[in-house]
Amino acid sequence: MTLHLIKLCVGCDSIEDLASWQAERLKQRRKAGEKRPRLFHRTFQMPKRRDELLAGGSLYWVIKGLVQVRQPLLDITEGTKEDGTPCCMLILKNELIAVRPTPRRAFQGWRYLEAHEAPEDLKGRAAAGITSMPPRLRKQLAELGLI
Repeated sequence: MTLHLIKLCVGCDSIEDLASWQAERLKQRRKAGEKRPRLFHRTFQMPKRRDELLAGGSLYWVIKGLVQVRQPLLDITEGTKEDGTPCCMLILKNELIAVRPTPRRAFQGWRYLEAHEAPEDLKGRAAAGITSMPPRLRKQLAELGLI
């Protein structure tokens, strides 16, 4: 069964902000000479349920108190931080998929997210309409259960 991860996206104000940040990171890596730069997120803990995560799992990002977007996981590997300390690297597909905004309280690190608990993907015009709303309005409507 597919399993997902959920994590706070600290410092981002919107899905567009996350997309812009990731595009800039890829651009920097290309300038540094990487032929095929990858998007990744470093985390301290290595997930023990790696195989379940790589069977179609995604990283769900919590932005401003709402689960708003997911990003498919391509791989989970061991890596090192810039200071040389070991870490886990979540290798991400360069694709952000808007999901039904769902309120989520703050937490530390990442958590497993069972497939049946994951917010559904937004498709077509619904996705464009909801993601174009100001983040504060999205949050208020989600808290009221209207989106």
